[in-house]
Amino acid sequence: MTSGTLVRTYEPHGSALEVFGRREPEVLMSGPAGTGKSRACLEKIHAMCLKTPGVRALAVRKTGKSLAATGLVTFREHVAEASIKAGHVKWFGGSQQEPAAYRYANGSTMVVGGMDDPTKIMSAEYDVAYAQEATELTLNDWESITTRLRNGRISFQQLLGDCNPSHPSHWLKQRCDRGQTVMLHCHHEDNPTLWQGGVWTPRGVAYISKLDALTGARKERLRYGRWVAAEGLVYEAWDPAVHLVAPFDVPDSWTLWITVDFGYTNPTVIQFWRQDGDGRLFLTKEIYRAQTLVEDHARAVLAILKDDKGRWRGPRPRAVICDHDAEDRATLERHLGLSTVAAHKGVSDGIQAVQSRLKAAGDGRPRLFLFRDALVSRDPELDAAKRPCSTEEEVTGYVWDRGSEAQRAADKPPKEAPVKTNDHGMDAMRYMVAEVDLGGRPRIRWM
Repeated sequence: MTSGTLVRTYEPHGSALEVFGRREPEVLMSGPAGTGKSRACLEKIHAMCLKTPGVRALAVRKTGKSLAATGLVTFREHVAEASIKAGHVKWFGGSQQEPAAYRYANGSTMVVGGMDDPTKIMSAEYDVAYAQEATELTLNDWESITTRLRNGRISFQQLLGDCNPSHPSHWLKQRCDRGQTVMLHCHHEDNPTLWQGGVWTPRGVAYISKLDALTGARKERLRYGRWVAAEGLVYEAWDPAVHLVAPFDVPDSWTLWITVDFGYTNPTVIQFWRQDGDGRLFLTKEIYRAQTLVEDHARAVLAILKDDKGRWRGPRPRAVICDHDAEDRATLERHLGLSTVAAHKGVSDGIQAVQSRLKAAGDGRPRLFLFRDALVSRDPELDAAKRPCSTEEEVTGYVWDRGSEAQRAADKPPKEAPVKTNDHGMDAMRYMVAEVDLGGRPRIRWM
């Protein structure tokens, strides 16, 4: 570094290099996990803001909370770290009049926010926008952002996006197929921390081995970057644009239910459900964590239910519905100070009940919803292993068991059951629906 000059080095490769030269109105970086897509998009925006005074950029995700936990960490700790330390870029936390943003010394600005609260961020004009995990957005979200790209400080206006591939009928894939959006295909070899000199680095070997251990559509998407549908999806009616909703203040009059699927090596899942006056169910909070003792889970539950003086924050749960592990149930009861009931464990009728709730009712709306960002905290070990970290992430990988190759070769039909992998949130969700819709069955607990 010389006086008044800040020098830093970023050496993009492959698609990460190509995106810097692209000038098309819409560009999507699509590829498997760990290819450096987000870093490349943020580096491009950072360079544009540094080079041209007065540039207005937007970094957005479906929810502001998820952007803060992912993209803004990358920006703060890698992309703009040196500029922030030197005082060339400063954080502004927002006000009633202005949205939160990173402000540059030359007058450029990168506004940040979520499409769950678009009022402030969508009232301004921008030169460039970046949508992280663009498959989470709706088509309306995407097109709304494009209408704000008219600030005119640079010679082109652009909406950048990145994503892990989803199913091939996703609106974003179809938009790329029609030529409205340019898709850049990203590869693990584009990331120099994983691949150097034609070989995998030690970090790359470890990372790729985790992806190689995945199965089904999850492996096809996160390892190879392919837009594929999960074969034999159990919940075919699931639509994130419909069933994932922005969090809202739930009335205390709505019934609170808690469901628990115990695990240790596999995650324990604890779901907080609210039921409205019409019987619809909303998953509002979720604990999804492995390698954690039941008593520690109980403390996390009580922190949600009560304040630091032991007073209830809202209604008491109508029931705590658990799987049938007697020892874990007894431990949970002792530390919660609440009784539990055994879940209805029938898989087939439980799945049918969930399928029914996912379909639109007479008023055109389904009867089961999940809050976006319901997850209390992300399990870092599960995340590093690229395993699902929430119920939301399990749904699109929850498939019917097609049987072994030998069974299929013998034309022996498999039993009508889902694959018992990454299904812990699915089990807890099924317990909830079965409790409400399949009640009246005796559930005896032997003491």
